[in-house]
Amino acid sequence: MESSDIDIIAKIAGNVVVSNNPGEMLKIWRKRLKIKQTNLAKKMNISPSVLSDYESGRRYSPGIVFIKKYIESLVILDKSNNKTLNRLMKEDHSAILGIGEFKKPITAEKLRKSLNINVLNREDELDTKIYGYTIVDSINTIYMLSGIDFYKIFGATTERVLIFTRVGIGRSPLVAIRVSQLKPRMVILHGPDKIDKLAIDLADKDKIILGLTKDNENKINDKLTKL
Repeated sequence: MESSDIDIIAKIAGNVVVSNNPGEMLKIWRKRLKIKQTNLAKKMNISPSVLSDYESGRRYSPGIVFIKKYIESLVILDKSNNKTLNRLMKEDHSAILGIGEFKKPITAEKLRKSLNINVLNREDELDTKIYGYTIVDSINTIYMLSGIDFYKIFGATTERVLIFTRVGIGRSPLVAIRVSQLKPRMVILHGPDKIDKLAIDLADKDKIILGLTKDNENKINDKLTKL
């Protein structure tokens, strides 16, 4: 197996391992590559019913040996048929739009004023010190970053604000953070007028200050670099 294949396997495996439903995440990758369950089962030398049980969660969460074999088989089948993975890995799906550390820590309150943020929870914690920031494209972050790459958005410290652009109802970014071992101090969702209550509940569970902003997306990074 080529080194490029090993890199691809590592990326997919990282995505699967940090998921709170590994079987479902494996199934998502299989469907994304348009590989039939019967063909994958044959390549893995197992019955389609066993494969289906793992994907649906009817069997106990798949172990690392099964996950490795599953992903390796996906890569081999994709190379001989669709070659979808090569296209995906070559495309520019940059999730990190801006990242940096402040010259000196600032308060969440100062950040609120600078970016015109509507704070949705934990207003009594706006004196919290923030040491850095990361601006991320929410769609590319959720769908393209592997579990290992996801940690890159935390930069030099987790004592930072994560700003997600292209947000729908706000649930997905908070779910992704929920299953991660690393937690930011503050999360800002850019765009929506209101968000799913689940997002606020998840932020509270992880003791994260959550807010909304409609500030000029193109100027957010400039504002942050001047703080």
